[in-house]
Amino acid sequence: MTNIILCGGSGTRLWPLSRTLLPKQFVKMVNGQSLFSLALGRLAKAEPSSKNIIICNENHYFLALDECEGKDASFVLEPFGRNTAAAIAFGALSVDSDEILFVSASDHIIANESAFKAAINDAKALANEGKLVTFGITPDEPNTGYGYICAAEKIEHGYSVKSFTEKPDLATAKQMLASGGYFFNSGMFCFKAGVLLAELETHAPEVLAAAKKAVENAKKDGAITRISPADMDSLPDISIDYALMQKSQNIAMVALDAGWSDLGSFDELSKRLPSSHYYSADSAGCFVHSPRQVSLVGCEDLIVIDTADALMIVRKGSSQDVKLIYNQIKADRPELAQIHTKAYRPWGSYEVLTEGAGYKLKRIIVKPAGRLSLQKHTYRSEHWIVVSGEAIVQNGEQSLTLYANQSTYIPAGAVHRLENRGKSDLELIEVQVGSYLGEDDIVRLQDDYKRE
Repeated sequence: MTNIILCGGSGTRLWPLSRTLLPKQFVKMVNGQSLFSLALGRLAKAEPSSKNIIICNENHYFLALDECEGKDASFVLEPFGRNTAAAIAFGALSVDSDEILFVSASDHIIANESAFKAAINDAKALANEGKLVTFGITPDEPNTGYGYICAAEKIEHGYSVKSFTEKPDLATAKQMLASGGYFFNSGMFCFKAGVLLAELETHAPEVLAAAKKAVENAKKDGAITRISPADMDSLPDISIDYALMQKSQNIAMVALDAGWSDLGSFDELSKRLPSSHYYSADSAGCFVHSPRQVSLVGCEDLIVIDTADALMIVRKGSSQDVKLIYNQIKADRPELAQIHTKAYRPWGSYEVLTEGAGYKLKRIIVKPAGRLSLQKHTYRSEHWIVVSGEAIVQNGEQSLTLYANQSTYIPAGAVHRLENRGKSDLELIEVQVGSYLGEDDIVRLQDDYKRE
């Protein structure tokens, strides 16, 4: 079996915890682990010999790669998203037609891994019969955040499927659960690659044709396949549900009752994760996620999400409306929607400590064997002060080795590079001064990581 792990999306419903450059699947929110890491471990237990194809945005490649250490994984990198039909087609076009594919998102929680493994085994049996298999989650409450599957008759290993329903209003969701036979649509699937491609040829030929062209034209570098922006733009922006599952007559469903959640809202998050410790007086029913000490007085049923640069407070039951705030933030303060004060790069990370008119102060960590691109800036100069480790610095025509408490000054326009050849992290403080301090004021002349 090959796992197709979908890592697209930017987790806008979990802002400010999730940002465009660090979406929820890579946020280490569950006992110091990311949802993506948990997904890899869960899949390895369910099918130890399985391989992984990671479909993700180019900007998230090194986040995913760090988590995949020691696991058999290949990558299809998208310049931007075009929904799930294209992403799944990329995976199916990358394997033999008889290969069984298990498709899942990277940002879900599944508490009962034994039940999960049993459901996959049932799905594989149905896939070997030529079925397109979807997984229906046994509902525990009427929920307007999910699509629904209406099961028909019981068959060996699962159910036949009568219909799909998009996210309903609350009254409709209550009616569905009262009538029975309805399941949440999990967005997980299992099928043979050749069966999927044949069904796409019948029901969504434009998706299949564009996906084939994109894969044929893609840049391939070992285990990495990079889709070009032009080919990505030609793909229909459509989900696999709309493109295929709601049209095909060859669908089967496996029921899954395993403590599943897609953590698609802060209400879901508050049910699945423990709250941070907080002090309270005359307060009840609140959930807090914060690195700082929080105190609540006279509060009921509030969700408090605190990060270094943004605070979200929402009443329980209203968290689906976070997207309304997100849209305002994205329009007025786009950097807050895009990135945390701490940003991850293939060579390590940087964290903005403080900034003001004409200056910015950063803490930079370079991993062992990490090396920044050979680069220059037009509008800013930089001062580097080493805190710990050994820094190899190219500064114009100079080559320097700097140790703790040593520094160098890099004027605007100077070609420079930073490298860590040591066995431990290199930590330094960077002071930027200039008329423009945006992250896009960078000209890469050489780059080990082939970033464009």
